[in-house]
Amino acid sequence: MSSVSFPPQVQPLIVRVADEAAMLMWAAQLAAVLKQGAVVYLHGNLGMGKTTLSRGVLHALGHQGAVKSPTYTLVEPYELAEVQAYHFDLYRLADPEELEFMGIRDYFDAQSLCLVEWPEKGAGILPRPDLEICLSRWQDGRELEVSATSERGVQMLNALSALHP
Repeated sequence: MSSVSFPPQVQPLIVRVADEAAMLMWAAQLAAVLKQGAVVYLHGNLGMGKTTLSRGVLHALGHQGAVKSPTYTLVEPYELAEVQAYHFDLYRLADPEELEFMGIRDYFDAQSLCLVEWPEKGAGILPRPDLEICLSRWQDGRELEVSATSERGVQMLNALSALHP
């Protein structure tokens, strides 16, 4: 009989950012723990900053150009010095099975960084994330709730938490 192991229960990290500049600064901190690769789900309503957060992470990892939401292409690849990154936006995905046709499994390996906006649209097909970040409105800024969902995610969350005592 095989056993399934789950990460130890770790409290989510709550981060509040006042504006876009603060979001980008926090994204740079996040990038430092993601540079070895990970799967990160980004949850939040339209306009909550999922793409801004992704842009901040990708720029902190060395991407020099524009970062746009791949709403129509579903995925945008970024070959960076330390990691191969993929930015997914599944907002317009009609059926999760469409991900199989685009070879979704080829993007997710231990060395890739996959930032996935609207992951619920790919339910049942996408791999389990290491981190989940829920973005919501907070005063004039945003609140980010960061949760670990794997052993690797727990290590990343602990590293992030050390930056925000």
